[in-house]
Amino acid sequence: MSKISNLRRSALLIGLTGLISIGSLLSGCGGQSNEAKATSGPEPAPVASIYNASVPLGGNAFITASAVNASEVIGDGGLGNWTDAGTITSVYFRLAQAGSLKLGLVASLNGASSSKVKVSINGTPFTVNLSGSASKTYDVGTVNIPAAGYVKVDLQGVSKVGGYFGDVSALKIAGTAASNGMQFANDAANYYWSRRGPSVHSAYVTPANTEYFYNEITVPVGEDKIGSYFMSNGFDGGYAGMQVKSTTERWILFSVWDGDNNAKTTLVRKGPNVVDNSFGGEGTGGQTYLVYNWKAGNTYKFITRGLPDGAGNTSYSAWFYAPETGSWRFMATWKRPATNNSYLTGNHSFLENFEVENGYLGRKVLLGNQWTRSNTGVWTESTQMRYTGDATATNQQRMDFAGGVEAGKFYLRNGGFFANYVSVGQNFNRTPTGAMPNVNLSTLP
Repeated sequence: MSKISNLRRSALLIGLTGLISIGSLLSGCGGQSNEAKATSGPEPAPVASIYNASVPLGGNAFITASAVNASEVIGDGGLGNWTDAGTITSVYFRLAQAGSLKLGLVASLNGASSSKVKVSINGTPFTVNLSGSASKTYDVGTVNIPAAGYVKVDLQGVSKVGGYFGDVSALKIAGTAASNGMQFANDAANYYWSRRGPSVHSAYVTPANTEYFYNEITVPVGEDKIGSYFMSNGFDGGYAGMQVKSTTERWILFSVWDGDNNAKTTLVRKGPNVVDNSFGGEGTGGQTYLVYNWKAGNTYKFITRGLPDGAGNTSYSAWFYAPETGSWRFMATWKRPATNNSYLTGNHSFLENFEVENGYLGRKVLLGNQWTRSNTGVWTESTQMRYTGDATATNQQRMDFAGGVEAGKFYLRNGGFFANYVSVGQNFNRTPTGAMPNVNLSTLP
């Protein structure tokens, strides 16, 4: 199960209602050095040689290309162990307007007397010569930014005399495009979450006494990146969905949290080949998963059930429909104590990345045809949802998130540093389908 912070867990269970206000996250002054000049690239109109913002690599950089055993790492202090000329480190920051962008590189040599590195700004290359062990700002060059959105800066080694190309802690930016409204991760205490990327959620409007919740989920082809959790059926106390664990392994997952005051959730029964265990760390509970090679582009159906026992507890169950076999499969039933005899409440979905090094990759999910069935047997279609985000989104550490309605379904999107984000804290309505689930609940396995 992916790790979710207490704040993030609360956001999933009760929803975040704050709207994002778009503004400047960080501005500051940095000194300029003439240690190195760009030796290639275009020659845009000059800008004032003063850097007005610093983008730390610790929260905004990723190793996007490297050899299998490459040593490069991104830590809180930035890029280190830079030895392989084949490694590409990509740094991302968002600008609020078009205009000229002047870039500087804050670097120091570590174990080398000199080095030459290539710095590409949105694909435009410059060459910078590094020298000396002290950290300093090296001028890179100036380019034109045609529109608001994310800028990608790639770093790659060219040559070196000694062991390392250098250590890079930050980028410096200036120019008319960077005059105001820059956005990037600047909260050092939460660089881990910033690099994982924003999580986004859809909280559905469902009636009281909902015993069953039904949802259909489709991951578009190409959006199934490693580390993605496409959570279909969440509720107050647990969730079920699909994960990409590696290039060769995928899971169907169903987890239920322990009750209040560490009251233990217990397994009642589970389906064939389903693995059960407990989880800990940021919260505790029971976990079940099935190794199943689900396919991007196919539509899967999930059903969750909450059945109170009249003694203060609720048994939560989950099933999923596999189109590859044309049948429903049972995941598990967990008994959660201290629920005050609750049925399913807080029904929601979410999209997150749990692999921090893949936080620069984009992912998307489509969610359609939501229905509930009451404890008296009444089916109701749910066509309203509230779109929210976690603290990484609401604190504007990342701005690559979106949600809404697309082709009659709700959608969630995150990662990839795309330009046109959708502010969280909005309500969306989809067109009713009238297609009540074709499932006999009494014959579910």
